[in-house]
Amino acid sequence: MGQHWASGSTDGAPAQLPLVLTALWAAAVGLELAYVLVLGPGPPPLGPLARALQLALAAFQLLNLLGNVGLFLRSDPSIRGVMLAGRGLGQGWAYCYQCQSQVPPRSGHCSACRVCILRRDHHCRLLGRCVGFGNYRPFLCLLLHAAGVLLHVSVLLGPALSALLRAHTPLHMAALLLLPWLMLLTGRVSLAQFALAFVTDTCVAGALLCGAGLLFHGMLLLRGQTTWEWARGQHSYDLGPCHNLQAALGPRWALVWLWPFLASPLPGDGITFQTTADVGHTAS
Repeated sequence: MGQHWASGSTDGAPAQLPLVLTALWAAAVGLELAYVLVLGPGPPPLGPLARALQLALAAFQLLNLLGNVGLFLRSDPSIRGVMLAGRGLGQGWAYCYQCQSQVPPRSGHCSACRVCILRRDHHCRLLGRCVGFGNYRPFLCLLLHAAGVLLHVSVLLGPALSALLRAHTPLHMAALLLLPWLMLLTGRVSLAQFALAFVTDTCVAGALLCGAGLLFHGMLLLRGQTTWEWARGQHSYDLGPCHNLQAALGPRWALVWLWPFLASPLPGDGITFQTTADVGHTAS
């Protein structure tokens, strides 16, 4: 009970298939973008200054995206390697029979990762990892910069797609945008035309999905909630927007969005959390 988890254990190693599929899709987007810019119609016409600013923006977005992906995958929010023995005495602690360990409040067992996660929010299917105390910050920044990158790619592919759509009837345009696979299988479009439409569609959809996720988790961030707590209407850890931001993002919460490797240590340990009741007792 409450044993020290071995950090080298592989029982909770998540499946790598979602990460591989996401990487393959990202590679397909990169290849399609390179094809359009190099062999296709090329980038939208811009002046030298605008072109330099666009390249700087692309480099900034890509560095932030890759940096946050690396931090998210490298950070382990689970109870592996965390000494929990003798600490399961406070209110909200529970015993996990799968992990055979006492677990602190706000923790939850993930059937995919096969281990309990500190301050568990949800399991990210696209990256095959749980989102918890140790990697919530890079996850939020990843949503922001992924939406920016996908929107930027959509803008770069826009002129080529627009030229393709203008060459066909409105019905053909709608079918190509909504059902590109059907158009390819019926021989109505070439493989290159299908790839352009499909990649642009998925980039736009991905940008909208990441944007919606960022808005939702931004709301949770300001309320000091996890997804599980929001679904059950729990507000026990809402200490005000400023404190909630610092608890999840560290003291430099306003700057961590700009650079993934900025030092902003979290004030807690993922095991004990201050509640609204604690603040009330302190004030009284």
